[in-house]
Amino acid sequence: MKTTRTLLFVLSIFILGSCASSYQTINPNTLTYLSGSSEKSVSLDYKYNLLNGRYAKREAKSTIKLVAVKISNNSGRDLTFGKDIKLAYGNGSEAVLADNAKVFDETKQHPAIYLLYLLLTPARLTTTSNNMQTSSIPFGYALGPGLTIGNMAVAGSANGKYRDELMKYDINGTVIKNGTTVYGLVGINSANFEGIKLKVMDATVAKN
Repeated sequence: MKTTRTLLFVLSIFILGSCASSYQTINPNTLTYLSGSSEKSVSLDYKYNLLNGRYAKREAKSTIKLVAVKISNNSGRDLTFGKDIKLAYGNGSEAVLADNAKVFDETKQHPAIYLLYLLLTPARLTTTSNNMQTSSIPFGYALGPGLTIGNMAVAGSANGKYRDELMKYDINGTVIKNGTTVYGLVGINSANFEGIKLKVMDATVAKN
């Protein structure tokens, strides 16, 4: 019985540590921003570490980092993000942005991985009574398919919510009118969570 309990404990730890993650909505317009900069009457506030669960783990292993940004334009002219307004690192070099569709592909959950739970289908719980009689319960027939279907459903639903929010707050190419503030989710091609700042192009340079 002690061996059986040990196996069940190990199995429980494996299951709990391998479950699909739900998606926690980011809502950039409700965040508290602690980092920022300003240039030519345009201000930037930004925040890293936005993702949870498996999304955060995927991001940590990726060369793309997701950033929530708040940009306020008081420059006296309309500015286009990605053309008139760009992001740069502390040393002045321009930050290379990733399309939000690529951000999703790099950091989403992969529901197919949960098909591995089907390997638990043959699992049986065997016990031996005091009179040395044994009994076997084929609990794997319910556990394997149940975990597979449940986790694939959770991952699929979470991915859908994640993709929708990335598309909703995609500001690449967005015109930020003078006197307005926009919120967005931006992917930066970087293996680290580096400090960023604004780079506002002069009107003559932007036209070229």
